[in-house]
Amino acid sequence: MSTTGTAPDNAAEVARPSDSKRDPDDLRLALQDWLTSRLHDGADPLVSDVRLPDANGISSETILFDATWTESADGAEPGARLTHELVARVEPTAESMPVFPSYAMGTQFDVMKTVGELSDVPVPTAYWSESDPAALGAPFFVMQRIDGIVPPDVMPYNFGSWVSEATDEQRQTLQDESVAVLARLHAIEDPQRHFGFLRLRDAGPSAEESFRAHLARQRGYYEWATAAGPRSPLIEKCLDWLEANVPADDSPAVLCWGDARIGNIMYRDFTPVAVLDWEMAALGPREMDVAWMYFLHRFFEDIAGVAGLAGLPTFMRRDDMIAEYEKRTGHRCRNFDYYSLYAALRHATIMFRIQSRAIAFGQAQQPEDPDDMILHRGTLESMLDGTYWARLP
Repeated sequence: MSTTGTAPDNAAEVARPSDSKRDPDDLRLALQDWLTSRLHDGADPLVSDVRLPDANGISSETILFDATWTESADGAEPGARLTHELVARVEPTAESMPVFPSYAMGTQFDVMKTVGELSDVPVPTAYWSESDPAALGAPFFVMQRIDGIVPPDVMPYNFGSWVSEATDEQRQTLQDESVAVLARLHAIEDPQRHFGFLRLRDAGPSAEESFRAHLARQRGYYEWATAAGPRSPLIEKCLDWLEANVPADDSPAVLCWGDARIGNIMYRDFTPVAVLDWEMAALGPREMDVAWMYFLHRFFEDIAGVAGLAGLPTFMRRDDMIAEYEKRTGHRCRNFDYYSLYAALRHATIMFRIQSRAIAFGQAQQPEDPDDMILHRGTLESMLDGTYWARLP
């Protein structure tokens, strides 16, 4: 991993405009009015305990709140007032220099709702999707709030967290059950029919055809992310190589979570209870998800190595994760180096955009070499030249 970049350790959190936080009382009144229009007559909703998580704002905005209303006669006891613990996910505004060109909140809602109906993947109940920006200033959806703990990104979970302080057996449970989430997700039958709204233009039903369309979209995302700022020769070199070496794969595409990492899972007793963040969901090869989950852990392990810390060298190892996935699915993972490089490239492009935001908001300085904006520049370079894997323990 390169240590020459100028990205702060908490770049994902600071890269947002300083005025992006909203007043909780204003949100309370707005949500209360909106719920009044959504619920049945006589529900008389009351919103309380509105709060915004500290790490809010890099992707979509998260609002936690409680809502109490009078249930209708066909639900609980007529007249009973019940309190519901809820979460609103709000699309970022253009002024916040969003990480992605579009968020399609309604699509995220539809993915969660359909996954919940077709599988035992633990997704929160998706209640409402609102496309009208009038209530909160942007489209949003509301889902169930679930109690659990998430492996932290800052500081990374592989040192000084509940994950690093757990026993080997507990971490093994977390690892295996997280891989099981991918196995259950990829087992959803007929994804082309149920998730046809995710099909990209010119994408066919096979893993290779869908991936080629996904890679083309990734190229488009890079062009969008760099339209008003510096470009990255390293990212462009990786894109060129990936486009020239797409693996042949006639297996059917599956529903991919997209942002498949343990930092997007809530756990209780080291077992997943909520799978979150579906804005990157797509139809594609299984390896795209498995490699992303592996690489995002590898990213944190490389950070630990640069810092001279032990990290978690026996946790989420490549061969262990592949073996567990293959055992649960019967599918043999292929071309894993290729999809790991693709994961590193996708992560690099996102981090490049986040760092561009930090520079735009005056929180970082533009480096002389734009590739230094990629926090894991060294990893990406060594993956591309084929030396990365030989360096690992």
